[in-house]
Amino acid sequence: MRAVSQFEMIAVESDGPVTTITLNRPERLNACPPQMADEIFTALGGLGDARALLIRGEGRAFCSGADLAVSADSSIKGGRRSFISLQHHYNPMIQTLFDLPIPVVAEVSGPAAGVGCSLALTADFVVAGKSGYFLQAFVNIGLVPDGGSSWFLPRLIGLPRATQMMMLGERIHAEEAERIGLIYKCVEDDALASEARSLVERLANGPTVALGHMKHNVRRGLMADLNTALQNESRTQWAAGDSADAGEGISAFLEKRGANFTGR
Repeated sequence: MRAVSQFEMIAVESDGPVTTITLNRPERLNACPPQMADEIFTALGGLGDARALLIRGEGRAFCSGADLAVSADSSIKGGRRSFISLQHHYNPMIQTLFDLPIPVVAEVSGPAAGVGCSLALTADFVVAGKSGYFLQAFVNIGLVPDGGSSWFLPRLIGLPRATQMMMLGERIHAEEAERIGLIYKCVEDDALASEARSLVERLANGPTVALGHMKHNVRRGLMADLNTALQNESRTQWAAGDSADAGEGISAFLEKRGANFTGR
């Protein structure tokens, strides 16, 4: 059953096991003020039985970054205002998205800049159209990258290229982003929506319990030594092995048929 929830700055649509969050300020290239970050945070807390999430932007941009013309409290100036916006609005959004136990796909057309770049890279899979690009432009206004980009970028593309993106403020176009491992795939613009949808539906029909544990192991493994990673794998393999999907997957393998995963 298709259900639509309308916020002021985003739209949320649930269609079976897939939920789609659409950034919905096309007139501002989906620039993300604190209110939009709060709305995304709220939507992430209400995913219910969703088994995969798609994040996209309405119009010709994914997200052009934070909206510098809008603040949670315009009476507070300078660095303190940025600090408060990050701590109370943007950081909770990024952390919650990072910690989701279901697969996340970002569909990127046009710019994914600033915190919009971080929002896209928090996803498990980024599919971008050839018009898409990724940009850390903070250096141009005398600020530092935020939204977790100083954590994500070196892990995705290594220190030299991460430093290039942050200190030179150069665009990384979608084809180059795929080549260097920043994103999963670059496709023709007119194929972007169908490619992203096909991928998120494939993930939504996968073994949800196991996929959630994979996310946990990979992401926590970035901060762990080998022994900790091995112990995490042992514990999560136990949990996955007790799931109904594991029983179905093993039966399907032995019976030489396709598995019908239900997410349990």
